[in-house]
Amino acid sequence: MSEQRKQTIARISEFIYEGFLKYNENFARITERARRRFEQQDWGGHQQDIIERVELYEKSVRRIVVSLRKDLGPRVIDRRLWHSARRYFGDRLFNVPDAGFMKTFFNSITRRIFDTVGIDPEIEFVSSPPDEGFNPFETLTLNRYPYWGTLDKTFKTILDDFAFKVPYQDIDADTRTIAQLIQRYFQAHLKQHGEFLRFEFINSAFFQSARAYLIGRTIQQGHTNPIVIALKNTNRGIAVDATLLSEEEVSIVFSYTRSYYFANPHSVIGAVHFLHSILPGKPIDELYTVLGRLRQGKTERHRIFSHHLQSTDDKFTHAEGDKGLVMLVFNLPSYDLVFKVIRDQFGYPKTISRAEVQDKYRLVSRHDRAGRLIDTQEFRNLEFPLSRFAKALLDELLDEAAETVRIDGDQVIIDHVYIERRVRPLNLYLKEVERTQAREAILDYGQTIKDLANTNIFPGDLLLKNFGVTRHRRLVFYDYDEVALVTECVFRDIPDSDDDEDLLRSDVWFHVNKNDIFPEEFIKFLSMDAELRALFLEVHGDLLTADYWNRVKSKHLKGDIELVIPYFRHELPFAAPPKQRAAGAK
Repeated sequence: MSEQRKQTIARISEFIYEGFLKYNENFARITERARRRFEQQDWGGHQQDIIERVELYEKSVRRIVVSLRKDLGPRVIDRRLWHSARRYFGDRLFNVPDAGFMKTFFNSITRRIFDTVGIDPEIEFVSSPPDEGFNPFETLTLNRYPYWGTLDKTFKTILDDFAFKVPYQDIDADTRTIAQLIQRYFQAHLKQHGEFLRFEFINSAFFQSARAYLIGRTIQQGHTNPIVIALKNTNRGIAVDATLLSEEEVSIVFSYTRSYYFANPHSVIGAVHFLHSILPGKPIDELYTVLGRLRQGKTERHRIFSHHLQSTDDKFTHAEGDKGLVMLVFNLPSYDLVFKVIRDQFGYPKTISRAEVQDKYRLVSRHDRAGRLIDTQEFRNLEFPLSRFAKALLDELLDEAAETVRIDGDQVIIDHVYIERRVRPLNLYLKEVERTQAREAILDYGQTIKDLANTNIFPGDLLLKNFGVTRHRRLVFYDYDEVALVTECVFRDIPDSDDDEDLLRSDVWFHVNKNDIFPEEFIKFLSMDAELRALFLEVHGDLLTADYWNRVKSKHLKGDIELVIPYFRHELPFAAPPKQRAAGAK
């Protein structure tokens, strides 16, 4: 190899490495604002930071690709050059904490330059666990608090260590409440493991919407248990809003339906593994994503799913539920994901374009999802074994999504697909469960719509088939092609008519603008039996009035943000974690 070629390889590798460091610095800079936003109650600014941080990765990759094309000229597509650069880059990152992020960044560059389909191991790093070669826990900074027999004193020290510029409203009252909750939970669920030995917390607060969270675990002999303390900033100071101690409660706080956290732990990989230690049922890829490392979350999701695909033999088939007019949805029955491909042509009465559908999904990815919108990851140029597709599904993909799906040899190539967690469609769920659960679901269906409205989201299509039930029996919305901001909608009552014949016409007899919404017509979407419909109307009948929506819209226009919290506040005393949450709680 010539000296000039060696220098070029070194220059490419260094340029990508420095580009990643610059991206990481900017990511940290945006993330660090969250503390100030929380202290100043700047919730609007926090929302803007969500958007800026989501867009940062793509902007960083694009900037480097443009520079490399300009610098290398025709050599930018020299595969042998990039093969050597991949090896050179990887050798210098062996056993380096967070090297997985840097390798993923390198892959993003090569995939953009070569428009890679599937995986190209010659010029990109084949996915391996980011923690390969070292113990991730050793990279994480933890605050450790030995337990000397007094919970009040221990947690006062903890709150002091995580203090903000805004003082606590009443730290003594808060620590007493924390101590009482922990003691009662200990008696009900942890006593058999012996006394507490210590408490451990990640040394960085986690910020999301208008809450700060302290993320920790209790340590007993041979047993750990999650503990999360939620803090709010009131006009009278910082206060503890909730103490979460069960895996189910904490899992919901870190749900794939929540917005990404803003936190700066010493090691992201270490933080992910700490979270996984207290939430063993939570997939690793989702934990990367919930910390805002979206591209690493995608890499992990692809890696884990690929391994599953290699170790199973079931076939991709149509996902259960009603056929969509915009999306063709399929899944692998043995895995908890669904794949959504945009159809070439949309069924009546859809008038939206492909570009508009993509914009809607982009809007959701940058918005506060309030625990009610599923996080969706966008993938391009994926390939799957042809033999793994059921014939009926493959035929429909090739017939109705030919602009996106094609066959190349023994592989199915999908140019563009959205992937998200699988949930049970509400219309199917209602037919399968006991009456009490059906009533709970219908009430939560209405609350879901209200929660979305409180975060400035109007779902658009309110059919039950567009809502799903999670494993925690929480309702979520997942059909985004008609999503809109409440502030962009015009909510109207259906006007009165002086002509009785108008009421008998099959078409609309009054003028309707593009953004006009008539809540009275929502009754058409309530395809449920009479008892469930009556229950819905009794509790959530206000959703069918323009007055309700215009009040919500007015709040948003004034900047009056109503928080949708992701947890249940315990009332003392209690004997077990609650299975049913109050309306509005997440």
